[in-house]
Amino acid sequence: MTEPLRPDAVFDPTGHPVALRGMWMKEAALALPNLIKLVYRLMRDERIPRKSKAILGAILGYIVVPIDVVPDFIPVIGQTDDALLLAYGIRHIIDVAGSDVVLEHWDGSQDVLELVGQITGFAAGLLPKPVQRLLSRLTSL
Repeated sequence: MTEPLRPDAVFDPTGHPVALRGMWMKEAALALPNLIKLVYRLMRDERIPRKSKAILGAILGYIVVPIDVVPDFIPVIGQTDDALLLAYGIRHIIDVAGSDVVLEHWDGSQDVLELVGQITGFAAGLLPKPVQRLLSRLTSL
């Protein structure tokens, strides 16, 4: 007897189901070193406005400093604010840099860069609206 069809399943070329979670986590893990290099290179690039670098630097400082709006000792939620702010900062500097500059500094494949853009955009969108408005005002000063 054959397995029932699942419309949400993804199959490899041989017809075997592929675990999407495993693929996504593998892609994210492989993209992390390239993402770190990208952010480092963008922070050193003279074409990126100092204000954008300062915003990302402030977000990195917020993550490093033990005093948070949402304390890190609170399970899950404590680290979520840090991750969402970091995603916002990365997304902001990538948007400000523009695709040509980002591609110049990116070592990985363009597909993975698009995945990074989707993930950071989605995560930044999860920030509460008042925080998004505040960050938007800070980035437009």
